[in-house]
Amino acid sequence: MSNPKSIPSVSVNYACNGRSKSSNELGMRPMQEAVYDKRGEQYLLIKSPPASGKSRALMFIALDKLENQGLTKAIILVPEKSIGASFNNEPLSEFGFWTDWEVEPKWNLCNAPGEDGGKVSSVQSFLNSDEHILVCTHATFRFAVERFGVEAFDNCLIAVDEFHHVSANPDNKLGAQLGELIARNKVHIVAMTGSYFRGDAEAVLAPEDESKFETVTYTYYEQLNGYEYLKTLNIGYYFYSGSYADEILNVLDTNEKTIIHIPNVNSRESTKDKIKEVEHIIDTLGEWQGTDPKTGFHRVKIADGKVLKIADLVDDDSKRDKVSAALKSPEIKSNRDYVDIIIALGMAKEGFDWVWCEHALTVGYRSSLTEIIQIIGRTTRDAKGKTHARFTNLIAEPDASEETVIDAVNDTLKAIAASLLMEQVLAPKFSFRPKHKENQSVADYDYGEEGYQPDANNIGFNESTGQIQVEIKGLVEPKSEEAQRICENDLNELVAAFVQDKPSLERGLFDEELVPEELTQLKMGKIIKDKHPDLDEEDIEAVRQRAIAALNITQQAKEAINEGNDPETGRSTAFIDGVRKFAMDVRDLDIDLIDSINPFSEAYAILAKSMNEESLKQVAAVISAKKISLSEEEARDLVKRAIKFKAERGRLPELTSHDPWERKMAEGIAFLQRKVAEENNG
Repeated sequence: MSNPKSIPSVSVNYACNGRSKSSNELGMRPMQEAVYDKRGEQYLLIKSPPASGKSRALMFIALDKLENQGLTKAIILVPEKSIGASFNNEPLSEFGFWTDWEVEPKWNLCNAPGEDGGKVSSVQSFLNSDEHILVCTHATFRFAVERFGVEAFDNCLIAVDEFHHVSANPDNKLGAQLGELIARNKVHIVAMTGSYFRGDAEAVLAPEDESKFETVTYTYYEQLNGYEYLKTLNIGYYFYSGSYADEILNVLDTNEKTIIHIPNVNSRESTKDKIKEVEHIIDTLGEWQGTDPKTGFHRVKIADGKVLKIADLVDDDSKRDKVSAALKSPEIKSNRDYVDIIIALGMAKEGFDWVWCEHALTVGYRSSLTEIIQIIGRTTRDAKGKTHARFTNLIAEPDASEETVIDAVNDTLKAIAASLLMEQVLAPKFSFRPKHKENQSVADYDYGEEGYQPDANNIGFNESTGQIQVEIKGLVEPKSEEAQRICENDLNELVAAFVQDKPSLERGLFDEELVPEELTQLKMGKIIKDKHPDLDEEDIEAVRQRAIAALNITQQAKEAINEGNDPETGRSTAFIDGVRKFAMDVRDLDIDLIDSINPFSEAYAILAKSMNEESLKQVAAVISAKKISLSEEEARDLVKRAIKFKAERGRLPELTSHDPWERKMAEGIAFLQRKVAEENNG
């Protein structure tokens, strides 16, 4: 077996201060308390990582709305039946709340037999009853709205779990129905998600609807930093050649509790026989000892004599029902050794709770960034004795003999996009402000050993909130409330859209003649304009500057991420140290400097070390074969930049300039001049 080559994309250490698991007098953890403070909002969006307690946060809110805000019913929507268990009865009063969460068994439709479409009559019975709480799937609710209309749900709380399943695309029925409910304005809506990103880069809500929501954002950094036990999270991408089943032991540690997701049968990594793939993995691990009659788990004796318990969720015959039921046993939460490895295909992802899981090993790139984030979320539960967690994506290298080399290149690009986004998601949150001499330090921010320096590039860090304050010269302030909201809560969503923009990613990685401002100014600007068409030019620029600064500063800080660890506590200030080092290495931290950095250069450097030279050349050749010409829209954006250039310098950009960005702006002017001349000549 050859050793797979890795992209050591992200390695983050956390403080383990226990803050995110402590409870107040009402039994609420910090995230839940922050949500409860907003309980009076008609439309509330909760962005919070897996395992942070969103389900219980909703219980607190729903009970208050039913008791104190005049709503008559609460309807909880989940994407699949298995997640309905998250809303089973909870004795909240035992922990300080004023009442308990109780759902009558007949009104948790996720436990009822039959298809979603057949449960619509149950929804009608609930609406006509004196009961207050219903749990059903997204699909059941869609069918109910289609049959009864949105008016049937007046005066109800509609709570949507895993909200990223919704889309503003007109073809997304649930998204369209929520738009109708918002337009009617007679319901309350609570939307919850651990991943506000869609793999298709579609907007989750239309901008005009999203602006009506109050947002509570609880970051991965706040969540993991406040754990008791989990100190380190590693994310890596590994390239292999040949069959993944032959390579898998190179990245699998049998001492770690692991979920293996084998590839979809339609993917190029698959052998097209999922049963044989599982058998091959088991055979590679060791000697099969039979199955446990109670759980259905395979028992496999490995080289050191240990017998592993392996749950197979791939085989879809009757045996899988026994295995699936065993994985819902209360013992899986209390007993670390209940199961060692779970092998799955489409299961054990969203909503699956195995607190002991230390390693999520995924073969082949999955369908979306959302799915990757959900899979990583399986590992980020806190459990006694669990100090580290990791996610590994095993990806096939492009092969010169393959007809599907373009597909292989696409998988590689998607993996890099996911890596770039996860770096952003896992990092402390950025707060940017313009650099002015009259600026002063802000309470609760640590500005380093020398404190706040009025004449320096100040970087402040608030450990309790996981927020980095960065002063940048030339930064435009957002004017409208919507632009301020986006800068406060939605920078990562814009980064997600940017790194998923395939032409930008391709050019940033492989175009040797690229002018970075084409990406940082034009491409990011267009993404913001498309996502938020109601913003004016000044607000678009304010948002753009902050989004690209967040991405580029994260990339510049990466080199220091694995430095500065304290072996005694596991605490690490490496990320903030890396940001400070970047700021100190430049004379002025200004927006022009940040715009002049290619956001993908660091990703290329890692890729070049990880992929063999022949494969890298192949990837570059496939991408370089695409000739990119200037569009009229891009030319117009360049002319707008050229007008700003003239206002600052007193002259228009010149085609003969030594500055490549100035030449690019001049090309935009020349392009439009030619266009006008052609139209005049008819």
